[in-house]
Amino acid sequence: MSAASPQDTNTAFGPSGLKAVFAGEHAWCGEKMMLSGELEGATGLKDFFASGAFARALDTYAADKAGADRRAVASMWSLYYFSALTIPYIVARRFHQELSVSPDTMSIALGEDGLPRAFGLPDEGAWHEGSDDDLLSFVAPLVRDHLTPIVQQLKNQCGIAPKLAWNNAAVYIDYAFNATARGKPSEAGNWASRALFEEQFLPDGTLNPFRGCLRHETAREETICRRKVCCLRYLLPGIPSCGELCALPEQRKQ
Repeated sequence: MSAASPQDTNTAFGPSGLKAVFAGEHAWCGEKMMLSGELEGATGLKDFFASGAFARALDTYAADKAGADRRAVASMWSLYYFSALTIPYIVARRFHQELSVSPDTMSIALGEDGLPRAFGLPDEGAWHEGSDDDLLSFVAPLVRDHLTPIVQQLKNQCGIAPKLAWNNAAVYIDYAFNATARGKPSEAGNWASRALFEEQFLPDGTLNPFRGCLRHETAREETICRRKVCCLRYLLPGIPSCGELCALPEQRKQ
């Protein structure tokens, strides 16, 4: 999966908007992020977190996980949330489209299991000139407008440490940016999103919350990406380990 050239995206855009971005190999992103008017069963995202709907969603998801640690339930729920949010966002940004992602104007729809099914947007975003390869600039609006208040909600309502929530989001941003990079990001020394996890500040001067969240290590002549903070999935029955990505050595072979 690679990003199109600026010429391609200029041709593709215009009146087609999101449909031009979320097409072909990116088509599944259109099932996770669309205009709010097209999203059935949606609730305003701000009301979702303020009305008790979030707590009820966690209860639904935890129904078959009797006695599970609430933090682990919320952390796993947030993985679905962040994947549905950040992967389409990064894909769109690669195509020079900056999406409007303030929780005040977005909506969310859940599946029957209580997990996030899709997000609704107020509009198709705005064309953004400039490099399609500057991840720090890509994520600055996402961090400011969406992730910071949602990370706070997760802390306030579920007791999830911010460093855990940021690490959960980081995994999917890393995946999306690397997967749409030109070249072979899997090769050692060619980690497309490296700067996001090494720079101290974002381009707007704020502290980079992703610094140190992921690292590359060499094991048995293989380059492995690892989290800094465990997502707690090992506390949930029936949920498989994330393997070598796990921050806990004892959980990598489970």
